Amino acid sequence: MSEAVAETRPGKAVEKIIDVSIWRGQGDEGRYETFRVPMRESQTVLDIVTHVQRHLDPTLSYRFACRVGVCGSCAMTVNGRPRWTCRTHVSKVVENGKLEIGPLANLPVIKDLAADMTPFFEKWQEAKGTFKPTKSRDDALPEISPQTAERRLIDAAIECINCGVCFSACDTVRWNEDYMGPAALNRAWTLVNDVRDGGNAGRIFAVAQGGGCHACHTHQSCEQHCPVGLNPTASIAGLKRRTMQAYIRGDLE
Repeated sequence: MSEAVAETRPGKAVEKIIDVSIWRGQGDEGRYETFRVPMRESQTVLDIVTHVQRHLDPTLSYRFACRVGVCGSCAMTVNGRPRWTCRTHVSKVVENGKLEIGPLANLPVIKDLAADMTPFFEKWQEAKGTFKPTKSRDDALPEISPQTAERRLIDAAIECINCGVCFSACDTVRWNEDYMGPAALNRAWTLVNDVRDGGNAGRIFAVAQGGGCHACHTHQSCEQHCPVGLNPTASIAGLKRRTMQAYIRGDLE
């Protein structure tokens, strides 16, 4: 990536300037507006957006929370790619002194860079992505060994931060509005392998439907873009195997 444009002002040191195009608007109506932002050492894309909102245009809307890479709420589209902006350094993504920042794709836009996450979480509901306990609060806590095969499968998939990057990157989501998406199916996979959960019959039935795991085309965009290194495609492949096994047993029609 090339560096930002250097700008010299009388009496001041040379300052590197980035031309930042930011999506502005609500719903399907909007346009990109360009702002000139000074480039700083160790600057993140979220720092850029914050600078614009605090110093250049206070009406800019965007979403963030922790700023340290835990919550996942600051995901945006940066130079055409969905990214976790608080952990994306500008020096790694700036192209010819320019950045283009937009809201996540495949989701409605509330305003500017803030995408409506409602469809994303509705897919979790469709995939039965909530834990269904088999014990009451009066029962002893079950001991789960970290060495069991089921627990290891869960460990490989459980660190999802709900950022929506995989949902935004997924071609199948873009083509098929019924598709549950990588994050919802990845969540279903962790619960399918949870020996404490009692909801697998309904969950397997749900993910076997038309918008479930078999709609995945295995492009692996989710794995390539996941900011925490998960592989939802592998989880979805696991669901495909489990649903086929359920079909062979006669549990699915």
